[in-house]
Amino acid sequence: MTNDTEQSDRLIRPPQLRTGEDRSASRLELFLDLAYVLVIAEIAGAFALDLTWHGAAVFAAIFAITWWSWVTITLYANRFDTDDVLYRLAKLAGAFGVAIMAAAASDPTGAETTAFTVGYLITRVLLLALYARAWRHVHEARTTVTIYLVGTMAGAALWTVSLLVPGPAKFWLWGLGVALEATAPLIATRTGDNAPLHVEHLPERFGLFVILVLGESIASVVVGMHDTHWKPTSVLVAAVGFTVAAALWWNYFDLGAAAGKQQLTSSDRPQRTGSADRYAYGHLPLTLGLAAVGVGIEQYIVHPTGELTAGGRWALCAGAALFLAGTAVIISGDRGWRAVWPWPAAAIPVVLAVGYLDELIPAVSVSAIGVAMIVVILAGLREQRRGTLPVDE
Repeated sequence: MTNDTEQSDRLIRPPQLRTGEDRSASRLELFLDLAYVLVIAEIAGAFALDLTWHGAAVFAAIFAITWWSWVTITLYANRFDTDDVLYRLAKLAGAFGVAIMAAAASDPTGAETTAFTVGYLITRVLLLALYARAWRHVHEARTTVTIYLVGTMAGAALWTVSLLVPGPAKFWLWGLGVALEATAPLIATRTGDNAPLHVEHLPERFGLFVILVLGESIASVVVGMHDTHWKPTSVLVAAVGFTVAAALWWNYFDLGAAAGKQQLTSSDRPQRTGSADRYAYGHLPLTLGLAAVGVGIEQYIVHPTGELTAGGRWALCAGAALFLAGTAVIISGDRGWRAVWPWPAAAIPVVLAVGYLDELIPAVSVSAIGVAMIVVILAGLREQRRGTLPVDE
């Protein structure tokens, strides 16, 4: 006991595998999340100004890069968060790198490309340093750590080369770099050693990220009402938009996330069965959809009588479809797609059809999506009561 106390009082402590401890998200993790929220706010604002296919592609790509940066840091903390001085300094320096990404996120493929690249590379270099420490001190996890080191190093190398490459080739290197990094967790879960994930900490972290992204929808409601000077039609649409955001929250936390967590906690080896991979990677379309919905809600509030562009309409409808698709992935479990039919998969073609219908009857989307999300909640609750949607309370 004395040795444990002395160890915890040391300013510099070697990393250790912490997946067997009772723990929750740290204040340092929450601080880092704030920097990532700024990036998402910036890219959402840029998308709102360029509601074209090009704007949507840039929005989705930069969101995926930002999300991946957050995920990789979260996965390290999930296993090896020792909270000593060196870890704190690395995490805070990483937060500054994310702040650079946020400052450049309004034009990451144009004038601010170099700054955005440097900001992302800062997070990679620091992550490499942390994994190098873990490799040195946590011997039982060396196989897993080596896989992460190789993946992160390969991704960082391609991003570094991109600084020297002009034109579209730069962005292909970005994508290839992230893709190589993204294979590391998939390989580690199947060929790694005794370095499991903390299945209580992981859902909490992803849930906090979802809350932050959902905050963009609430911000859209606020900005929309302010910018339209409290026009009655805009306030009415804002109320419906707020209902959509609330329904998405309900769908995620009481149904989708709870079922996904049950998949993690009910399995003895969630990594070997793929539950952990589905849970983590399913959150990419889910959170991307939430961010797009926020942009779509604001567009409907600002243009309540049908003047909005097709991009604004599809930001809402396609965003809702992505959210439902991501929910389906994280709850699919061993039964695969049988586990998500009819809830929530049946609602995906419905919300996409709403986007097309709005071409014929302007300004129906936001109300129809609100109704659809409420119906999805009711359907999910029904599946829950029938026992076909087991959840972790």
